[in-house]
Amino acid sequence: MMTTPDDVLKSIAEGFMPQEEMLEVARKKGSLSIGVPKEISLQEKRVALVPEAVALLVNNGHEVLIETKAGVGASYQDADYSEAGAQIVYSPEEVYKAGLILKVEPPKLEEIELMQHGQTLISALQLPVQPKNFLQKLMRKKITALAYDYIKDTDGIYPIVRAMSEIAGNTGVLIAAELLSNINKGQGLMFGGISGVAPTEVVIIGAGTVGEFAARSSLGLGASVKVFDNSTHKLRRLQNAIGTRIFTSVIQPKELQRALKNADVVIGALRAVEGRTPIVVTENMVSEMKPGSVIVDVSIDKGGCIETSEVTSHENPTFTKYGVVHYCVPNIASRVAKTASLALSNIFAPTLIDAGEEGGVEGMIRKYPGIRNGIYIYKGMLTNKYLGEMFSLPYKDIGLLLAAF
Repeated sequence: MMTTPDDVLKSIAEGFMPQEEMLEVARKKGSLSIGVPKEISLQEKRVALVPEAVALLVNNGHEVLIETKAGVGASYQDADYSEAGAQIVYSPEEVYKAGLILKVEPPKLEEIELMQHGQTLISALQLPVQPKNFLQKLMRKKITALAYDYIKDTDGIYPIVRAMSEIAGNTGVLIAAELLSNINKGQGLMFGGISGVAPTEVVIIGAGTVGEFAARSSLGLGASVKVFDNSTHKLRRLQNAIGTRIFTSVIQPKELQRALKNADVVIGALRAVEGRTPIVVTENMVSEMKPGSVIVDVSIDKGGCIETSEVTSHENPTFTKYGVVHYCVPNIASRVAKTASLALSNIFAPTLIDAGEEGGVEGMIRKYPGIRNGIYIYKGMLTNKYLGEMFSLPYKDIGLLLAAF
């Protein structure tokens, strides 16, 4: 069909007519109500959000409720939080009215009683120590529960586990240095030694993040370091990460026993993927160690990797067996609560801001697979296979549940 001059003029005229503008539909932002209770677990001094993180969240339009004295253990006062824009509340009942509860430790049963129907909980899970009715109470209240120790970032790393492990590795070495000194009735050795004096012998069992940072600290202080792990991949990665050649070995009982006989310090740094940490150092091996040598079993929060280890507290942190000083305090990070709280806040605050940008926690769960990895209860339905099989409870795949809702 031929185009006439009139058709051309009509087309030009239509081009100057007002046109419908195609705009991108903006995401609906969500304003979160975040409650931070005071931790009531024994020895827990950390707090989930520091004042600087609270200010960031408030400036992004979120409400933060802090229970009075929640930050005292980490050297933060109520005034620090109120100046940052938080609302200070004076009872657990008030803080548990928030839509999202952010905790360091898992809630106690009495805290679950205070939770509201349909709330979101973000806390540690600590699988080996949770009773069956812990899960059942959360499920009855239709809670959506995320274990921050199972949340992955975009690189597939567990960021909070790594941060706490870095702290535990460094701090474990500093604790061992204290226990070697005369002031703590130790051998009177300076960790690492000096020129002309043989260096301290350190054996590290486990080549994960705790083992890596324990090795870094030990080498930095001048110690001689040996690292054992059953994964050659982890041992190779540790060698590359610290940038120097050190003694490494798979866990062969005879080789490990020889190393332990000469050790001044042993750091237990194994981490179980599921359940209890395996015991790799037997009581007989400990009995052959040098009198006055030191064991710091960082793995004790999951049972310990040394047969003679027994759980101790920050108030009474050590005991001696076969002449060997044992330090077996779970939650070493709480010993340096301010550093640990800052590390937690550095991860929590951006995550919560992203949740607000996605319209709330629900939107974030749907968008990020790493966040979904941390969910063990979704709207009252158990989604963790290990927990389901461990407690003989029905569970469902989180992907199927998200598709259904």
